[in-house]
Amino acid sequence: MLYRGFVNLVDRLPLPSLRVQKLIAFLVIATQAGISVTGAIVRVTASGLGCPTWPQCFPGSFTPVGVSEVPVIHQLVEFGNRMLTSIVVIVAALIVLAVTRAHRRRDVIVFAWLMPAGTVVQAILGGITVRTGLLWWTVAVHLLASMAMVWLATLLYVKVTEPDDATTSPAIPESLRWLIGLAGVALTGVLIAGTLVTGAGPHAGDKSLDRVVPRLQIEIVTLVHVHAELLIGYLALLVGLGFGLYAVDASKAVKLRLQVLLALVLGQALIGIVQYFTDVPAALVAMHVGGATLCVAATAALWASARVRATTDFAASESPASAGQPSLPSS
Repeated sequence: MLYRGFVNLVDRLPLPSLRVQKLIAFLVIATQAGISVTGAIVRVTASGLGCPTWPQCFPGSFTPVGVSEVPVIHQLVEFGNRMLTSIVVIVAALIVLAVTRAHRRRDVIVFAWLMPAGTVVQAILGGITVRTGLLWWTVAVHLLASMAMVWLATLLYVKVTEPDDATTSPAIPESLRWLIGLAGVALTGVLIAGTLVTGAGPHAGDKSLDRVVPRLQIEIVTLVHVHAELLIGYLALLVGLGFGLYAVDASKAVKLRLQVLLALVLGQALIGIVQYFTDVPAALVAMHVGGATLCVAATAALWASARVRATTDFAASESPASAGQPSLPSS
């Protein structure tokens, strides 16, 4: 009853075109990825406790306060990151309104609602991170949740671009689809190892003289090697997938997504190597987090491309069983 009332209210809004829905869905990906990068900037500039409490910035104030204990620049960086969260919330709300007003199919609406719901969870995790004094594991969970949101936002975009009145059919053999899924699991391992490296590394997020942020007590070189080896495993799976896709003569869309992903992974590896030999400069940390969001989005897009949603006639003529060139909706 409550949701029906919400739908009736939304139906008074202008009907968004598919182009508008796709634009908003793209902005959802951009904002979810962007907040991850700005979070990294907060950490590497030692501004993690620029607002030492949550949800307020200082006790009794939601905005920065002129106090000598916390440098103004740190207050501005952390407060600015919190303000960006409002943009994430607005965009997440817009996609819910857009797909609800357009009466999109159920899975599109469910994925749309995951955006504001996930943003609320992220805000709570951010509050826990601040209130625990930037404990390394809270920072790690916060980042991993952001990566999960980027994955879901990418799948949402793909679903928005697909026609509602259609059926789903495989674009590649099921074995290759599961290989993409295995690559996704490997990527998860790479990300977790990366957060452990961060937890033991030099960028704790705060440099106040009167407190020391607890770090992960594992030798960082060991963690770097684990991170690198997992990345090699992830890359090997993608190379093997490439051979499989070319063997079955997969569509150009699927191959292109894999090519883009391979380029991004190699770029990430290069940044990681430079970081290692230059004592982890702050700028490269932010770039590495940004690259991670791109790799997550590209892997999600590749996973989504394993199945095509199209009209029955189109799907029948383009399925792997009847043709070697399955096509994908443009995204």
